[in-house]
Amino acid sequence: MSKLPVVARKIHFNPTRSELRNMVSEMQNARLTEFGNFNVATKATARSKSSTFIVSDHPERHSDPCITREEGARVAALQDEHIKNRDMIVIDGYIGNDEQFRTAARLIIDTFAANIAVMQQTLYYDPPAAGSEDFQPELTVIYTPCLAVEGYPNDRVISVDLDNKITRVCNSDYFGESKKGGLRMWNNMVYERGGLALHAGCKVIPVKGKKRVGLIVGLSGTGKTTTTFTSQNDSQPVQDDFVALMPKGAVYSTENGCFAKTFGLDPKFEPTIYGAVTQPDAWLENVSQDDAGKLDFFDTSYTQNGRAVFAMSQVKDAADARHLGKADFLLILNRNEHIIPAVAKLSVEQSAAYFMLGETKGTSAGGKEEAGKSLRVPGTNPFFPRLHAEQGNRFYELLQNCPMEVYLMSTGRVGGPQNQAGSKKVKIPHSSAVVKAIAEGTIQWEEDPDFGYQVAKSVPGFPESDEDLLQPRRLYERDGRMEEYREHVERLRKERVEYMAKWPELDPRVAGAV
Repeated sequence: MSKLPVVARKIHFNPTRSELRNMVSEMQNARLTEFGNFNVATKATARSKSSTFIVSDHPERHSDPCITREEGARVAALQDEHIKNRDMIVIDGYIGNDEQFRTAARLIIDTFAANIAVMQQTLYYDPPAAGSEDFQPELTVIYTPCLAVEGYPNDRVISVDLDNKITRVCNSDYFGESKKGGLRMWNNMVYERGGLALHAGCKVIPVKGKKRVGLIVGLSGTGKTTTTFTSQNDSQPVQDDFVALMPKGAVYSTENGCFAKTFGLDPKFEPTIYGAVTQPDAWLENVSQDDAGKLDFFDTSYTQNGRAVFAMSQVKDAADARHLGKADFLLILNRNEHIIPAVAKLSVEQSAAYFMLGETKGTSAGGKEEAGKSLRVPGTNPFFPRLHAEQGNRFYELLQNCPMEVYLMSTGRVGGPQNQAGSKKVKIPHSSAVVKAIAEGTIQWEEDPDFGYQVAKSVPGFPESDEDLLQPRRLYERDGRMEEYREHVERLRKERVEYMAKWPELDPRVAGAV
């Protein structure tokens, strides 16, 4: 029998889906929707970055904030004492489905948030039979949504103990803390195996009898899932959030389902996601809903960060990572508003540099402190628990050992925000045309005089009226705004050089590529 690290009033070991659904139905903040699934309104509506700390007496080894091991032990003791008087659920399963690479994972959570338990069970591969206690986890998330810890932002703390492979979540009821609690720990384990965990979707695009494997790297809420599930040539989605990239280009999956953002969900543009979200066995979080159970994916009065978890079994023709072979191309998503082209082709050094820059506009997925702000998040991966320079160096090393095509792809705007006359949005059909052309190798390229990467002269299927999205200089020239354009160029160059200087451990060939 697997020994639990906590003692509780009562333990529900690996309940069935039906048993968990009954628990969710009794939650005061759970409502049945028009589609027969449950929608839970949470107090925390996003990840709590400012409350997340690595447990370490060596903060110089981590880019994220740390608490001492003594403080980590104090938090653990508070949580353990709290759990003694609570009923808890244990959910077991695997991160990844390759028997040679998968990681045994466990969630221990208060029945108060039974929806989180069933959402996590949906994402795990191969959960044990109901009632099973004979499971040996390699990493554990212990989750107490009702335990406030004074002295931390919003009396909330997420402590990440890499040495003991335990993440403790206190005073949050947002599912993302469970999902990322395990994946953050898994990030460290993949790095120690010689690979790199990528905050990325994965898809397979058939081209002339061959299968082109694409990875889509992006910060939460910037279009990663949408790009993964939008179809080109009857493409097959594989993963929507995290994959492992290993030294010979092998790609490993993590989750048997998806945690999709629902804001703006439109069946016309995202039919696969919409179809999965509106099934009875999908699980919703913070989606706008009226008293009759009708959902509104465009209402943001409570939060713009509405979410849904659904199983990959709900996705028609989803592919299995175990059959992929190596990755052929990688897209780095960038959601900004000024001079980032719809697509740019990068050299190896530029690829590692733009991966390290991780430039984008923050979304509600990162909480109020990030929403709408210009961000630089190395690898667009806020869950890498080591020094970020190690991410950039490892990515550069992997590209050198197993080359793949790398592209910068905008999912934002060109020419300024929406209220700027003449500015344009890079829409889903634009991005889809770009992805299709990348897979098919049909884009004509020329060098950009300002940044040195390759920009598209033309993209098949891209509307002629919007071709200035491919080369932003054209839009600024057309509108007589070249002085503004040059200011953006100089500002970006200066900021990028200064940003790279923050990481003295970064390979100078990467740092110098900006």
